[in-house]
Amino acid sequence: MKSPKFITLLHPIFAAIALVSFTAVIAQAQGGSSSGAQSSKAQQVQLSGRSQGGASVSVQQSGSSSTSSSVNTINSTVQVQGNYAGSVNAPMDGTGPVDLTFAQAIQLGLHYNLGGIASDASSRQLRAQRLSALSNLLPNIYATLAESAAKTDLQTSGISSSTFSSGSAGGLSIPSVVGPYHYYSLEGNLSEQLSLTDLHNLRSANAAHAAAVLNMRDARELVIVAVGGSYLRILASIALVESQEIQVQYAQASYQQTAAQLQSGTKAEIDANKSLVELQTEQQRLSSQKGDLIKQKMQLARIIGINPGRDIHLAEKLSTDIPVSDGADASIGYALKHRVDLQAAGQQLQAAEEAYRASKSEYLPSFAVSGYYGLQGTNPNKGAGVFSASATLTVPIFNSGKTKSDVQQADAAVMQRKAEATDQRGAVEDDVRSALVDLQVASHQVQVAQSNRTLAKSTLQQSLDRYAAGVTNSVEVVQSQETLASAEHDYISSLYSLNLSKISLARAMGNAEETIPDMLKGN
Repeated sequence: MKSPKFITLLHPIFAAIALVSFTAVIAQAQGGSSSGAQSSKAQQVQLSGRSQGGASVSVQQSGSSSTSSSVNTINSTVQVQGNYAGSVNAPMDGTGPVDLTFAQAIQLGLHYNLGGIASDASSRQLRAQRLSALSNLLPNIYATLAESAAKTDLQTSGISSSTFSSGSAGGLSIPSVVGPYHYYSLEGNLSEQLSLTDLHNLRSANAAHAAAVLNMRDARELVIVAVGGSYLRILASIALVESQEIQVQYAQASYQQTAAQLQSGTKAEIDANKSLVELQTEQQRLSSQKGDLIKQKMQLARIIGINPGRDIHLAEKLSTDIPVSDGADASIGYALKHRVDLQAAGQQLQAAEEAYRASKSEYLPSFAVSGYYGLQGTNPNKGAGVFSASATLTVPIFNSGKTKSDVQQADAAVMQRKAEATDQRGAVEDDVRSALVDLQVASHQVQVAQSNRTLAKSTLQQSLDRYAAGVTNSVEVVQSQETLASAEHDYISSLYSLNLSKISLARAMGNAEETIPDMLKGN
């Protein structure tokens, strides 16, 4: 028999064993097992830094192969695709016609065009990704307050009376169940992980966000080109309709004159029929042009957020001013400094280069610290200060080629984006040179078309006078009318091309937002 004194000494030992077992169970339940710090992973970028959405705005001016009497040798169009062709509804009062100046239409487009809204959303998304990358470098600090109650079966942890060779010692037995018991904890926690990979990830995210901001500015310029080009096209269509109405009036007067002469017997019926055919042809053209004008107004309304069912009244006319441009070298130099899409390409390259450095940094060690300090006890009045602190240095040794794979992917993105940045620089120079050529051709076209327009009007008047005097037949009058119609069409088309060339040059030089809204003031 063991003495009672010896039994008394065993009580703290058994209590300590039970406490250790209880602590182990609680640690497993709370996921408190210690583990090494996880290595940071490089965030890969897309292979290409260019937009893949298919939304675009482009001004196209091409040579005409027409062999008619028309002198107009360039065809000008504005192509608006994807998000730039849509919008959200602008808050506008009333239901009647909307009076719009050129600058007002551009402002509506900048606020409500879907292309600009999508670009802004993309910038916001990349800003959020930048914040996420920044959070990996900043410490995580948080507090916890917990009140726990539990009842633990020690046998599930392998502790029972049979564990001890003596079984029951001096009447002392090990309980199979501990509890119920409760405790509380109030802790402040901190964790931090430092690695060069996270640093380069942040720099890559910063460059990507900077590129998105530049792309947003570029999207604003594209919106201005889309709205401005559509506005100019409507002005040209309005001028064509007004010119065609005059042609109908000419044809109407000619037919009435011929019909009167037919009644008096001085003209043959064939002359009256030719005049009537010419009148109906001009009326058909007028009807077609009015239909095109309505659809063009609907397209502009769609771009700037106005209900397509509302009519639009434009306040200005096409400008006849022929600008004096700087030389090609000066214009190209200006564009290389101010084109935001070129700057965005540089930022996209920088983002890829930082992603490559982040991938290379996966080979390097990382350092992490964590810990907590708080109070624990059976109740808030009986708490004890507790703390824990640890520091971990993680050294990569072997990860089955994952780091090498990341490096190769990042290197491919760097090569692609470097090529795109070089190509974009060439595209900027090509845009400026093409815009200058289009402006020069359009300026010459306006001068020639204006001269032809004056000559055609004089020729028609002479033909009408000759016809009234009986010197010629209706064929000459019809031909003169067609020549005037062609000359009027050429003049309006050349003015449209001239104004569109101004927009194209402003876009090519990167100052569209500063110069285009004031382009039609005073017209």
